[in-house]
Amino acid sequence: MTTGRTYVVGITDHMIGKPDLEAAVLGDDVEIDFFASTDEASFAPDRLARLDALMVWGARLGAASIAHLTRCKGVVRYGVGYEKIDLAALGRAGIPFANNPDYGTEEVADHALAMILSLHRRLFEHDARARGYTSGWQVHSLKPLSRSNRATVGVVGVGRIGTAVVNRLKPFGFHILGYDPGQPPGHEKAVGYERTDRLEELFARSDVVTLHCPANGETRGLLGAEGLAQLKPGAIVVNTARGELIDDLDALEHALRSGHLAAAAIDTLVTEPPQDHSLLTAWRDREDWLAGRLVITPHNAFYSDHAAVEMRTNAAKTVRILLDEGRLRNQITETP
Repeated sequence: MTTGRTYVVGITDHMIGKPDLEAAVLGDDVEIDFFASTDEASFAPDRLARLDALMVWGARLGAASIAHLTRCKGVVRYGVGYEKIDLAALGRAGIPFANNPDYGTEEVADHALAMILSLHRRLFEHDARARGYTSGWQVHSLKPLSRSNRATVGVVGVGRIGTAVVNRLKPFGFHILGYDPGQPPGHEKAVGYERTDRLEELFARSDVVTLHCPANGETRGLLGAEGLAQLKPGAIVVNTARGELIDDLDALEHALRSGHLAAAAIDTLVTEPPQDHSLLTAWRDREDWLAGRLVITPHNAFYSDHAAVEMRTNAAKTVRILLDEGRLRNQITETP
């Protein structure tokens, strides 16, 4: 098919309607081929072969599809994570890859802080239990319940989002620990937190642990059975980063049932929508032992109306720069 346009850009799928915003950013010389599917098996080889660039939302991209991207100058993911992208296959094909890190920082940080404050103040549990009170009222205050300036929050990963979380925590008076081997010496002084060089130390000292690191060979299963056992008794865990960081629901359920873990708030799971599990059943059924102690949001910590526009615009701009200058910003080279 002849379109009279210079470039063809593929978009695998989209959670927010048609890619009209992307079309406006990419310009009139770009034809958009919208696959409208998260099923990689449905991507026809002849359509892939036409693409000058490919934008990916929730679909997987493996070696079988990559083999047909014979004209492609680059692959750009809408989001930050790239666990579903076969970087090795892209590397073998000589196709550069970029993620899209510069959006939604404020939203994820706000979401994490809301979870931290709500669980620290036991708001969800107060709400759940207050529905059944038939006598008394204030006498039902839940204990223990400490002041913010008597509690320690451990931030695992002090990059863009982790730093934004630290900055939001400081006015409440929390003591803040940070663990991030990737940050240079003195980062803690510039941002304002106490640096820990050992993750085990952060776990043992923190009343709240909030995760803001990628999922890779070092961090997958970070809070599995072993990691959860290292937490300070009665700790709270918040995960707005990657589901793979807390990938053992059996261990999480045991930690919650035993009381070793006071509460957990999770925005991202390994399998979404979540499959059946006894912990998730207890959460869905509002079982009394778990009342207000497990909070799950549907992987939307990143979202606001503004962030959605920012995400789509930034990803499309990355492709436009690639087409115009042959340069791929935010390029990722390491294998996750």
